[in-house]
Amino acid sequence: MLGPRIAEAIFWISFSLVSYVYLGYPLLLLVWSFLVRDAGVKRYSEPTVSLVIAAYNERENIVSKMDNCLELDYPREKLQVILSLDGPTDGTDALAWKYASCGIEIVWSPVRRGKAAALNAAVAEARGEIIVFADARQRLDRSALRELVANFHDPSVGGVSGELILCDGTGEEAACGVGLYWRYEKLIRSRESRIHSLLGATGALYAIRRKLFEPLPQDTILDDMMIPLRIVLGGKRVIFDPAARAYDKVAPSPEVEYRRKVRTLMGNYQLVARMPELLLPSRNPVCFQFLSHKVGRLLVPYFLMALFVSNLFLLRGIYLGSLVLQTAWYLSALAGYAISRRSPEDHAPKSQAGSGKEAA
Repeated sequence: MLGPRIAEAIFWISFSLVSYVYLGYPLLLLVWSFLVRDAGVKRYSEPTVSLVIAAYNERENIVSKMDNCLELDYPREKLQVILSLDGPTDGTDALAWKYASCGIEIVWSPVRRGKAAALNAAVAEARGEIIVFADARQRLDRSALRELVANFHDPSVGGVSGELILCDGTGEEAACGVGLYWRYEKLIRSRESRIHSLLGATGALYAIRRKLFEPLPQDTILDDMMIPLRIVLGGKRVIFDPAARAYDKVAPSPEVEYRRKVRTLMGNYQLVARMPELLLPSRNPVCFQFLSHKVGRLLVPYFLMALFVSNLFLLRGIYLGSLVLQTAWYLSALAGYAISRRSPEDHAPKSQAGSGKEAA
């Protein structure tokens, strides 16, 4: 049993830590970034570029992606496009090989080895001064490469992340749900970039200097965090450029977004285990940001559990109101999860004729 004083201490410590991670830290970044004199970066336009795309089963996206790559506004003689096929089984390779005659270079593995291995194989064939990484699903803005790689004229810059725009069903930038959260996340990233460096890039579009790439362990979960953070630990900056844009659709279902979140959290745990120097201020110039942004979010679930459990021993005044709010929040989350797990037929309206068949 927890005594009232211990329960109160746990409650307020947990509440403060959760509040800091999601509200206090972003506010601190806003103030901090305004105090920093941002000299910007020197820009020029046309280094040689290798655009690398790793793909597994992307039959639905590969044609539009290859067409998109061929339409980019960048000198063709300075652009190498490498498609690394990771043992696809849905016919992606058959569609992709048709683009070999258009200058797309294909790196093919007969078996699936994972994205990290596919990226390693592609970079081994890269000839550009700058490596640009992109995913198969998202569409790149026509000027994205030009905007992205222009930042590398500044010798302090080792990597650059583009901006991912999440669009709703109308094609406009999503302004609610996942789209709203992504805007919040991009605000944090832009402030971190202004102060020093990003903690990770947008996987849909980011670039690094070719000489800074180190082969990834084959089981790497988040290449778009490991690669940039290696660069930061090496003494270079990784910045955010909102003018280099990629476009994607909001996740079609809560399950898809949930799997993405789980993968991200697991990748963060793996990153801390593989690169413990990220936790050392003497080695990591953005250690404070890493602890606040990444490690803090890994700890939030434990803070929330401590908040709820301690609240059970404090059933008076504001604590009683807090318990009611927390309980309502978790019940609504469970209800939302239950609804999302229902089959599409369960949601379909019944025929007005009363035949018992679902409407088409």
